[in-house]
Amino acid sequence: MTSSERKNILAKEGSNALALSYNNNIRPLLDAIDQLRHLNVTQEGIQLPTIVVVGDQSSGKSSVLESLAGISLPRGHGICTRVPLIMRLKGDSNTTKPSLHLEYGDKTVQTSEAGIAAAISKATVEIAGEGKGISDKPITLVVKKKSVPDLTLVDLPGITRVPVKGQPSDIYEQISKIIMEYIAPKESIILNVLSATVDFPTCESIRMSRQVDQLGERTLAVVTKSDKAPEGLLEKVMVDDVHIGLGYVCVRNRVGDETYEQARVEEQRLFNSHPLLSRIDKSITGIPVLAERLTQIQASLIAKCLPDIVQKIEDKLNRSMTELNSMPQNLSTVADAMKALVHIQKLVRKSLENLLIRGEFNELIPDDYSLHGTARITEMLHKYHEGLPKKCPTTDEQFLMEEVRVIQEAKRIRLPNFMPRSAFLTLLKNKVDTISSMPHEFVKNVWEYIETIAIQMMLRHCENYPQIKSAGQRAIHGLIDRMRDRSFKFVKDIIEMERVSDYTSNPDYKSSWVELMKEESLFMQAIEDHSQPSKISLEAFGAVEVGHLRRHVDVAEQAFDIRMRLTAYWKTIVLRLVDGVALHILHAIKCLVEDELEEELINELVGPKMAGIEKMLEESPVITAKRDRLKKSVELLKQSKDEIASIVDRAVTDGDI
Repeated sequence: MTSSERKNILAKEGSNALALSYNNNIRPLLDAIDQLRHLNVTQEGIQLPTIVVVGDQSSGKSSVLESLAGISLPRGHGICTRVPLIMRLKGDSNTTKPSLHLEYGDKTVQTSEAGIAAAISKATVEIAGEGKGISDKPITLVVKKKSVPDLTLVDLPGITRVPVKGQPSDIYEQISKIIMEYIAPKESIILNVLSATVDFPTCESIRMSRQVDQLGERTLAVVTKSDKAPEGLLEKVMVDDVHIGLGYVCVRNRVGDETYEQARVEEQRLFNSHPLLSRIDKSITGIPVLAERLTQIQASLIAKCLPDIVQKIEDKLNRSMTELNSMPQNLSTVADAMKALVHIQKLVRKSLENLLIRGEFNELIPDDYSLHGTARITEMLHKYHEGLPKKCPTTDEQFLMEEVRVIQEAKRIRLPNFMPRSAFLTLLKNKVDTISSMPHEFVKNVWEYIETIAIQMMLRHCENYPQIKSAGQRAIHGLIDRMRDRSFKFVKDIIEMERVSDYTSNPDYKSSWVELMKEESLFMQAIEDHSQPSKISLEAFGAVEVGHLRRHVDVAEQAFDIRMRLTAYWKTIVLRLVDGVALHILHAIKCLVEDELEEELINELVGPKMAGIEKMLEESPVITAKRDRLKKSVELLKQSKDEIASIVDRAVTDGDI
């Protein structure tokens, strides 16, 4: 045996060992990913490692794919690839005859090498229609033959900016949308096909890939038509102005009627003998190098992503099963519907108790502060309290003139300096009238807020029974209207009581009045002694002008007394308006939550004709669709999980990985 023969045998054995290692270690993982893609697990939001082929129109993209697969794809003017084409290449040295078939929709179409272009064109028409429109629904092409690399690639429509006759006016936007959906996920490797005849930075495919992969860490470029523009190509791929992180591979397109074998021979000769192209490192030239690079990248990507994919499938499966199990049973009897209705009532009551009475909301709605009822109602009460005037309001700029006028109108034949009670009541009524609308406004705001919370809780707990949502809202709205009317009547009554009576047992009133009256002598001295300054300082009112009261000295003392009584009494009025309304609201909320809402819901949802119960027995189409969707999701995810487990277990059992 010669040295040359020994080298050939060793090389062949090494090649066979490498192929065996690949088949044993990588092929099962590739099969697992292809099976997941076939099951369409991506519809569950689980991204798969994918090599996505992009390129401007006429960049030579189809030629590259044909050379990798050893088959002819559809050719013609304009966009030839009008739908995503998933190419699953499976090298099989044992097969004697290539096996090809298409999968799209629910169809599987067997074809041949000679008929593949026609088969793809026919499938494209079925999906995207006649003409030059595009679609995002994919076609899968499975190619099993000798001498093809084990690769799965997604070929996308070529990028064109200007629509031609027969193309939609927004063809660029449609294509861009499809491309971005495929290249955006971090699990995608971008195979950017660039023509050597153009400036790389001007290529639209480069611009798109840089939008999602700025550093080029998952972008590999294949430069086509190297023989058409050899001048400066070495500099282009060495300088790398466009950040191709995974590097370049330069190739020669198949010409005319060349066979794929002839094309590879011519390609090798070109890069070996051309005065310019021969200077390019052989590790980045030729279709065989491209196939090897893609195979290595794909193997690395799958090995990196598969554990995460398995975990995502497991997590998604658990979430879908939990959601499915939490859905209500499909009610079939009146007893089932009544049981469900009682359960809803209990949930609504518990939620409202937590939000409006107990102030416990951490587990229910921790982040939606607008629904933290006790806190928000307290804020409204505080705002209402702050809005009520702290001092007894007056409508006259001149000190005590309002009191003087009222006393003069209440004159009767009586003992001197006797304060007429009618004057006090008249003034009191006027003061109360100035703030009479504020309690009503407070009550209105509180019940509007309570209605909002009650309806939200009802909708939340009726989510699985949308057919009774409107009835539940109607019941709450009617009940809140009645309770608001009761509150309005309560407020009207307490305002009316304040207007017609002047009573309090609050000891603070008398002590405050006595304290205020201590300055009466100072006040009267300034009124009676015209030599005194006409402006004095009173503790409760600050500096006040009293000169105008010297004309009314006969009633000034009575006016001062009335003002001090009103000032002292006003604190009691404010306290009663705040505390009384607050206690009323709290009691009304308790009645609403613990008794009245339950009764109202039963009357509205059940009633004498059991209308609500009948509606509950008619399951909403939305719920039915949701249940069906979750069932399909669980079935798909279980199948995906089992497929991966089966493939990996089989490989481990065989000692492959």
